[in-house]
Amino acid sequence: MSMAIKHILRSNVLTLRLLIGATSVSIIAILSIVSFLLVREHRTAELAAIRTSLNIVQLVGRDVQNTVNLYDSALNALIDVSKRSDLNSVSLPLKHMLLFDKAEQTPANGGFYLLNAQGDLVADSRTEVSPKENFSHWPSFVEHRDSNSPNLFISHPFDSAENDGICCISFSRRISGPDGRFLGVAVAQMKLDYFKNLFQRLDLEPHGFIRLISTDGTPLTQHPEPASADAHTNLSNNPVFVRFLQEHRGSFIALSSIDGDERLYNFSEVGDLPLIVVVSLATEDVFSAWRRNAILVGIGTLLLCSALLTLTWLLGRELHLRQRAERQLEALATTDPLTGLANRRKLDQTLEQEWRRAQRSGKPLSLIMFDIDHFKNFNDTYGHQDGDEALKRVARTIQQCMHRSTDLAARYGGEEFAVVLSDTDASGAYNLAQSIRQAVEQLEPLTPSHRRLTTSMGVSTCQVKPGDQLAGLINSADQALYQAKKAGRNCVISAAELS
Repeated sequence: MSMAIKHILRSNVLTLRLLIGATSVSIIAILSIVSFLLVREHRTAELAAIRTSLNIVQLVGRDVQNTVNLYDSALNALIDVSKRSDLNSVSLPLKHMLLFDKAEQTPANGGFYLLNAQGDLVADSRTEVSPKENFSHWPSFVEHRDSNSPNLFISHPFDSAENDGICCISFSRRISGPDGRFLGVAVAQMKLDYFKNLFQRLDLEPHGFIRLISTDGTPLTQHPEPASADAHTNLSNNPVFVRFLQEHRGSFIALSSIDGDERLYNFSEVGDLPLIVVVSLATEDVFSAWRRNAILVGIGTLLLCSALLTLTWLLGRELHLRQRAERQLEALATTDPLTGLANRRKLDQTLEQEWRRAQRSGKPLSLIMFDIDHFKNFNDTYGHQDGDEALKRVARTIQQCMHRSTDLAARYGGEEFAVVLSDTDASGAYNLAQSIRQAVEQLEPLTPSHRRLTTSMGVSTCQVKPGDQLAGLINSADQALYQAKKAGRNCVISAAELS
């Protein structure tokens, strides 16, 4: 193969590799950048939802705190007034006003009640004349009677008989004497509709909800109303609720034990109250816009990468076709069109290459030169068409006798042929020459009227030394061929026999 063609082929291979490498790097870079941007946008969507939800949690927590503070202040005022020694000396309307003055300022008021140590109703904010009733069964009364805690007690939700069955919660404080003796309880009922109305004004995602929970795991209220009855059960053993208690305030993503959906929970305890505000958003809603964008970006990226791969494939195919065409051109330029063997140009190139290799390695190089005996007479007798067929048959026979890919058979010119044998000594070259000669001799004539073909061969082997010339190897093979013809043809003469 000529140096120019080799250079072109190497250049094409290098170009193809660079093209594939550049495309691979480009696709990796595109995928990396898109992935980075999508991850960043995902995090941005999550942070935006967290900020919005925590703002809602803070707003609701502040409102709940203020509401509870109003009720607690009214309860403290009720207790303080009830302890006044001159309270029974005033008129009943004035006494009622003094006891429940601050109660009028509380929202969703379901009634304030003053109970004595036996649970008897002493005063009722709804009427100046209190009915003779006993509420010692109320959980708030039982809690304060059995505990010395001075803290505000917030009850579980209950259907209030005093408010026609409306769901309420109660706030209560213990009334103690100077010696700590239990004197009774001040109780206030609040309608839970107040919180529901508050929550309804908040803008949540379609599958989001806001919930107020007691720290003992009791759900107080939720918006929207839960569809499952499990949402009303105590949450004290729920892993998500346990995390609320551990972290006090924050955000995290977890699977809901109620509906099994993945949710973003945002929560905070309400001051020092035993209450937790929770805003829960379905990640399906939080990341819905991101998912749409991710799908569009993914499709665009896929199309872009597909276009790059298609373009690379097309260019690679063109380079491959170009390489194949150049190899075909090279083959045409170095192949004898009649016999299919290498031509004189290819022979000269191979001899030069093998000669330099033999000089570097010190290994022997052999050359066989031969021609078809009396071929001019054969052409004159049978015609050039049969002569061409004879050349083809001899060429095929030579190829069948050669078994190493490194060896080269070539048409030297006219009816002359040559075989270049690298790393082959004189004995090996002589044996191959005899094999070719015998195979040619055994060829059946083209027709019964044709004579058999024979060949005369000259073999030359050289252990290349510094200063040796390639022309010497060629001349010695040519001289051996001349002697073979002189010796009667159809024989093999080695140049070693002439020295």
